[in-house]
Amino acid sequence: MSSGRIKLEICTASAEDCAVAEAGGADRVELNCALMLGGLTPSLGAVREARAAIQIPLIAMIRPRAGGFCYSASEFKVMQRDVEALLAEQADGIAFGILTPQGTVDLERCRQIVKLAASRQVVFHRAFDVVPEPLVALDQLIELGITRVMTSGQEASAYNGAATIAQFLRHAAGRIEVLPAGGINRFTLADVVSRTGCDQVHASLSAGRKDRSVAARPQVSFGGALKPPEDEFPATDPAAVAAMRQALG
Repeated sequence: MSSGRIKLEICTASAEDCAVAEAGGADRVELNCALMLGGLTPSLGAVREARAAIQIPLIAMIRPRAGGFCYSASEFKVMQRDVEALLAEQADGIAFGILTPQGTVDLERCRQIVKLAASRQVVFHRAFDVVPEPLVALDQLIELGITRVMTSGQEASAYNGAATIAQFLRHAAGRIEVLPAGGINRFTLADVVSRTGCDQVHASLSAGRKDRSVAARPQVSFGGALKPPEDEFPATDPAAVAAMRQALG
């Protein structure tokens, strides 16, 4: 597919997922919780156990809630404390995104997060995909010293946004890493890599895993409006990770 090795980052939701991803050939993991909500900050215990379980780089999500990326003063303080706590557990970096009410990059707050992260990797997540002027935002992230930006090309998936991701890569010109993300799977991988010219991809290669402990009372639900099945949760699929690693070379 490519003359050089393309890095594979796997989106995970547990320490166990991280170990499975590494065993399957992942080059890096991004650890979250609540993937159905787009990924939220993982627990301290999850980061600690994941760090003990794997040797590859571990990026910890810093996102205090679902539903947008403009945070209250209290939420921002929580994000700062989470950055300190998760980096103290030897996470190799953090993924975050903070926007203004107008959807632009919140430069001052992002600058504070970058400063807190010191020399660790700092990733601006897919909040980037809703900014109104992405090339302006990309230059701002470069000025802030962001390591990497995740993007689907401001479309529903990286497959749909591949041409725009290629534009971002040309504009970045090596000043910031661009990580295609969003709906990348074995069916879309080759096309996304070919059309973007990327050197890394981010994928959530999970499959449903059953938990039968709730089977006696199927009428009881603990979720909100989404009503996810109570007897199933997503877990990283080792075969899918291995297959994608093989496909990437």
